[in-house]
Amino acid sequence: MMTFAQFIFYFFSAILLFAGLRVITARNPVHAALNLVLAFFTAAGLWMTLEAEFLAITLVLVYVGAVMVLFLFVVMMLDINLDKLREGFWDYLPLALPVAILLMLEMTVVLGGRFFGLDKTAAPAAHPAGYSNTKELGRLIYTQYVYAFEIAAVILLVAIVAAIALTMRKRKDTKYIDPAKQVSVKRADRLRIVKMVAEKKGVTGEEQG
Repeated sequence: MMTFAQFIFYFFSAILLFAGLRVITARNPVHAALNLVLAFFTAAGLWMTLEAEFLAITLVLVYVGAVMVLFLFVVMMLDINLDKLREGFWDYLPLALPVAILLMLEMTVVLGGRFFGLDKTAAPAAHPAGYSNTKELGRLIYTQYVYAFEIAAVILLVAIVAAIALTMRKRKDTKYIDPAKQVSVKRADRLRIVKMVAEKKGVTGEEQG
């Protein structure tokens, strides 16, 4: 007899597989992006069943709330020629087909092996009411995996700096202000005080003298 937890798992898994299939088969890029949003929501639901609520909320907030909204905005704002995108699609079939078959064989070996399955990997034990998945994850990151976390942060920082350096171009028609020159400027460089003789309307300087 199938339990309620197993029913929820298979239900979400079916939706996730369907949404992932529609991502790569949908002809309209907007429909593909919306199906990817559905896949992210379904994956978040699966993580909730595994009591990984922090990862589920992160997936919804970061990927659905930020990344996919940006994708949808770019796709809907750009004038994409779908006919031009489909040109040469089947030219990649000789390379894509062996790669797809290899991936299917690898997944079959991993999922159908003797190290995977409900009889080998038991369901996670239920935690008490005061258990915090976020607290446990933070404790692992900043204790056992602190060096790997710091290395990943440095790599991401280098990648951000490299991306900015590679994409930044100086245009001749763009006005550029050097902050160093602004800071080092002196009053004499910007202001000149000129002393003038006071004059009255209709009276010259010689008449006043």
